[in-house]
Amino acid sequence: MLVSALLALIKIAAGIEGHSTSVLSDGLESAGDVFSSGLVLLGLSLAAKPADEDHPYGHGRAETLSGLLIGLVLSAGGAVISFAAIERLGHLRMTPSSFVVWPLVVSLAAKGAMSIFKFRYGLRISSSALTADAWNDAMDCLSASVALAGVGMALWNPARFLDADQYGGFVVGLIVVSIGIRVAWDTALQLMDTMPGEDLMSQVRAVASTVAGVRGVEKCFARKTGLRYHVDLHLEVDPEMTVRQSHDIAHWVRLRIRERLNWVADVLVHVEPAP
Repeated sequence: MLVSALLALIKIAAGIEGHSTSVLSDGLESAGDVFSSGLVLLGLSLAAKPADEDHPYGHGRAETLSGLLIGLVLSAGGAVISFAAIERLGHLRMTPSSFVVWPLVVSLAAKGAMSIFKFRYGLRISSSALTADAWNDAMDCLSASVALAGVGMALWNPARFLDADQYGGFVVGLIVVSIGIRVAWDTALQLMDTMPGEDLMSQVRAVASTVAGVRGVEKCFARKTGLRYHVDLHLEVDPEMTVRQSHDIAHWVRLRIRERLNWVADVLVHVEPAP
């Protein structure tokens, strides 16, 4: 958040002083990053709260909701940036100053490093919000490159390419809109309890089958509640065994899955007679 705030101040000041719409647009986009990263921080903080009586599955959905809000904010902010840039086409304006190139170069390097770091850590802890913020930084690199191209063309031949700076700002806004839609779509799927990939479900079935007494896994469902998944499992056992014996098997299946699969928060096991 501190890096984004500093980059935003530098680029907005450079864009105003250097008469560059592309740099100003990129600066406004960085200012939005401060807000989106704040949402991530809030979401992760709420998601870390333990389960209580009103939230037996924990508070993990707060993290997913923050990812959805980031997507909506990015889409709205990108639309405003594009509209503001295209509205200034045809107006009399000055040629951008050459010094506006340097804030874009610095932003490109800083956002690239931040994007890589957030992607790695977000995937490691399965955080939708942090991964969304990493995509945001990755798109910042692309938007900075577009702004750099627009400014470069306007500086190279102002008579022919002065409008390139405006179009650069417009494209920056479209990039922000596209990533906002992607982030909102991905997090919305999680809120709709979309199943994880078949590779993850196969891991659950394989671990459950290692417990003695398990004859098969009939059904297996999972839904994400923040950083991890809650699993519902239909376990097949010997129909002639006692309730206590089948309960013990279910107990060990639950413990073993939670022990071996760190992406699983908890398991609800339903015991059924094997055919």
